[in-house]
Amino acid sequence: MKILRINHLGIAPKAPDQAKSFLGTLLGLQNAGKEIVADQKVQVTFFELEKSRLEILEATEPSSPVAKFIEDRGGGIQHVALEVDDLESWLTALKENGVQMIDSQPRKGAHNTLIAFVHPRSTGGILVELVQEMKGI
Repeated sequence: MKILRINHLGIAPKAPDQAKSFLGTLLGLQNAGKEIVADQKVQVTFFELEKSRLEILEATEPSSPVAKFIEDRGGGIQHVALEVDDLESWLTALKENGVQMIDSQPRKGAHNTLIAFVHPRSTGGILVELVQEMKGI
């Protein structure tokens, strides 16, 4: 089992249009489009870097975890996503070591991925998303 790279940072800004303009226009990052992830109640706008992404997260419903994050914290980096080679094995190992998970089973994420979130109670306060790319599927 390996952590392969930082897949992306999920950013929940108070002013998403300003954040997207800053990243795209001022920094010149490539806007690679957007996607709605319905079960997470979020719209994700992707900015590509050489080996990772920045994702601007916008709540699609007031009950979204992103809306709650912005309400509680005022915006900022909401999570760090680590790409793993075998998500099922990671979930088993983490659970066996008493790590509290938000997702006990992989679920579909943006960009044709499988994802699972680790609860911040087990990470010192960091919301960690584990991501497995599903290439060719």
